[in-house]
Amino acid sequence: MSILVLAEHHDGQLAEATAHVVAAAQQIGGDIDVLVAGENVGTIAEAAARLDGVTKVRVADHAVYAHQLAEPLGGLLVSLADDYSHVLAAASTTGKNVMPRLAALKDVSQISEIIAVESADTFKRPIYAGNAIATVQSEDALKVITVRATAFDAVGEGADAGVEAVDTVVDNALSSFVGEQLAQSDRPELGAAKVVISGGRGMGNGENFKLLEGVADKLGAAIGASRAAVDAGFVPNDMQVGQTGKIVAPELYIAVGISGAIQHLAGMKDSRVIVAINKDEEAPIFQVADYGLVANLFEALPELEQKL
Repeated sequence: MSILVLAEHHDGQLAEATAHVVAAAQQIGGDIDVLVAGENVGTIAEAAARLDGVTKVRVADHAVYAHQLAEPLGGLLVSLADDYSHVLAAASTTGKNVMPRLAALKDVSQISEIIAVESADTFKRPIYAGNAIATVQSEDALKVITVRATAFDAVGEGADAGVEAVDTVVDNALSSFVGEQLAQSDRPELGAAKVVISGGRGMGNGENFKLLEGVADKLGAAIGASRAAVDAGFVPNDMQVGQTGKIVAPELYIAVGISGAIQHLAGMKDSRVIVAINKDEEAPIFQVADYGLVANLFEALPELEQKL
């Protein structure tokens, strides 16, 4: 049995999510290869080769893979998939973009966002916004799987896997890269931050989100938001935490003015410590919080910043 893990990388760095996906692959068992696809990705391949449990790193280094477009990556995975029993990727924007294409082209089912491995063909995944856990068994010869990275502890580093080149160059006439606009921030990236402070509809408006910045600066935290705050236009949607936003599991999650709808809880309830600040003592967020403060956030936040 052999497993191929699609490496996640950004700005010339191997994403931490890859180490979590390799951990899931270890629980399945068998040889684990990592595929690094992109342009000028030698440094990324070296980082992948150091991940514990990795047998081999396969590198597809070509301009056609430079921007992780789904069409060429899907074609590349199709060309390699017959060598493997499982193909895994993080349940990230890239993984959700590429893996369904692989599954469709290979005419197999995809198993999405697994949170546990029961056996080589049986996995657990959340459904109904995390209110139920489905146990899914696949009899497909090829298992195409996305992994909820927050559900698996990352593997360490210390290996020295071999690196080999993949010469396959996919002819991509279906899509082209037009451009990208990257949000610039001195704060940690939301999905990887160890501390996250999020605001909800209770913040009142986008201007009041500045109250979170002082606390975030003291804690080295990323700033997130509930869907209600995003839908109200307070903040951009790349800050959204929840079922239809980013899934986070930091060491500390502080929810401010967030009632705790199940869609939001699905995106943060695996956080190690949850703190809730809300003036409504009946807010559902208090049911999952380790620490709850019933208070006016406009008084509590400045005091919290001052105490920190």
